[in-house]
Amino acid sequence: MDPDFLNAFMQPPVLDEFLAENVIAQGEKKKFIKPNSSKNPKLEELKLLLIDWINTTLKEEHIVVRSLEEDLYDGLVLHHLLENLGSLKLDVDKIALTEKKQRQKLTVILEAVAKCLQLEESQLKWSVESILTKDLLSTLHLLVAIAKHFEPNLAMPSNVQVETVTIENTSRGLKTANAVEYITENKENLEAQSKDDAFDELFSHAPDKLDAVKKVFLQFVNQHVGKLGLNLQEIGSQFADGVILLLLIGQLEGYFLNLRDFFRTPASTAEMLHNVNLALDLLADGGLLDFSVNSE
Repeated sequence: MDPDFLNAFMQPPVLDEFLAENVIAQGEKKKFIKPNSSKNPKLEELKLLLIDWINTTLKEEHIVVRSLEEDLYDGLVLHHLLENLGSLKLDVDKIALTEKKQRQKLTVILEAVAKCLQLEESQLKWSVESILTKDLLSTLHLLVAIAKHFEPNLAMPSNVQVETVTIENTSRGLKTANAVEYITENKENLEAQSKDDAFDELFSHAPDKLDAVKKVFLQFVNQHVGKLGLNLQEIGSQFADGVILLLLIGQLEGYFLNLRDFFRTPASTAEMLHNVNLALDLLADGGLLDFSVNSE
């Protein structure tokens, strides 16, 4: 087998600095912001803006936030923020002193946020557990979503992104996956979305040009998987088993997969679906897929 193929899916070194500070139980998966991204100037700018926004909003409440991780996990600030911004009356205690009470309070608050923002559970980039454990990435996603809904004119920096590593403790050992995740809107993605509308128009009104479009996509795929010694001839059939899709994601996003996690030569529909579902999960975990895709 081509050694480059193996290198593309090789298990990366264990990240000791994360594991020393975070216990990951068997079967558990956690995502972290890499240390080199935590000092990103645009990330710092976003954090300071959100802190200033919260403090300005809650000035009359005499609440002062200095740290997003340390001051929001117990639900007190979020409770006041939602009541102030959305005139929401939440049936929870103002102050929750025990972890059990804090968990109950956060559950009510986050359910209210999801309902108010009309978000399905699959769309949430935070959870009660992640906020309670002071997870910065989840806290940022939550605050940005609240700010965009209640304060759409708030001048948040665009294209704020961080490098993340997801560590999963499986029965076969630790598995890691690297990704880049956007916290605020990616202008390039918005421009691409407008281009998608143009593709829809093309497919509907100029089907005769479909072959030319397929050729462009084929060249793009081969440009990347060609580094692994592969060459595609047809988009539809050669993508059907999920192998090429996984390889392409690996090349573009720097994912590392254990060779035993997918079927390299799938022999059944079930094995093909396993590969495609794995690829879709990787895209969703990396924040690259924000709409539903039928794996079948």
